[in-house]
Amino acid sequence: MSERFIPLSVPSLRGNELKYVSQAIETEWVSSAGSYIQEFEENTMNYVGARGAVAVQNGSSGLHIALKLMDVSDGDEVIVPTLTFIAAVNPVKYCNAEPVFMDCDDSLGMDPSKLKKFFEEECENVNGALRNKVTLKPIKAIVVVHVFGNMADMESIMEIAEKYQVPVIEDATEAIGTYYTEGIFEGRYAGTIGNIGVYSFNGNKIMTTGGGGMIVSHDTNLLDRARYLTTQAKSDPLYYIHDEVGYNYRMTNLQAALGLAQLEQLENFIATKSKNYNIYKQELKEINGLELLNFRKGTRPNYWFYGIAIKESYGLHRHQLIESLGNKKIQARPIWDLIHQQKPYRDNQAYEIDQAKVYLNKIVNVPCSSNLSSEDVHYIVESLKKQ
Repeated sequence: MSERFIPLSVPSLRGNELKYVSQAIETEWVSSAGSYIQEFEENTMNYVGARGAVAVQNGSSGLHIALKLMDVSDGDEVIVPTLTFIAAVNPVKYCNAEPVFMDCDDSLGMDPSKLKKFFEEECENVNGALRNKVTLKPIKAIVVVHVFGNMADMESIMEIAEKYQVPVIEDATEAIGTYYTEGIFEGRYAGTIGNIGVYSFNGNKIMTTGGGGMIVSHDTNLLDRARYLTTQAKSDPLYYIHDEVGYNYRMTNLQAALGLAQLEQLENFIATKSKNYNIYKQELKEINGLELLNFRKGTRPNYWFYGIAIKESYGLHRHQLIESLGNKKIQARPIWDLIHQQKPYRDNQAYEIDQAKVYLNKIVNVPCSSNLSSEDVHYIVESLKKQ
């Protein structure tokens, strides 16, 4: 077992993937039209309990459209986390708007206490719209990321957003399948709590279409406009009439065929990830200086990624641990570098970033694939013990 490579996160393609993709090829519906697209949208909508879904090329294009639907444009600002993948923030720039960076809490999601403080102390209401006192720009949206499939504190964030009338875009690109099991949002899935949500089906996600994404919402008007914008803003079903700039963002039928088969297996993927997470959690208790990050209480997470926090007592820094595991053919990775420190965003406002800096230096992600075996998990833990 130690002779083979254990990857960080790879897909499991053992269901109807080949059957559905072959059918799409046989019928010659392989591009951005075909029955699998509609079926995948409908099944995703039903799975998460949304009123509709629009399949797109990837999570980034979905977030771009979501921002457009919230009327984010030149001269606006959007509240974003600094601890996330940069794809959650770049679409703000696509809209010629500017991000304002917020700190994280212990869920790694946006810290609602600092969000509230920022709105209370650093913003003002001008003609019914929230405006940044420093930049004098309107705050048009909040992008909340459910990091590693862990639900952000949506109860607190939605209360703040509703008070200040700022729409919420849920970047649920890592969190399809995560939902609340108690509280005011009991039964609500990540991506369906804010004004609009976006999922990603990249190759390393819990389910994949190779590359692809999905926009979901309870607002059918928003979804109709999303479908319009993602198909080049074609205003007439037959003639080539375009009343505004659109985008070539629709998912292909081949991708949707793959996604449909993956969605059929999603709950099994989650069950496997949950089992392996609990093995990690139990066995890591025996290792001084390592702790598996918890998921939010009162939720059923999808357990997409496993984050290990390294304490000083462990004796190795994160880069040393990653290198050591790599020598044993176990792939591991650090958490993303903070976006407000990245070159394109160093001039943007970052509000009281403290906790994110702490997590940056101590989080390592370890293998979590949906086809990871219990034996693999035990081997990885034994490798962690032998540092």
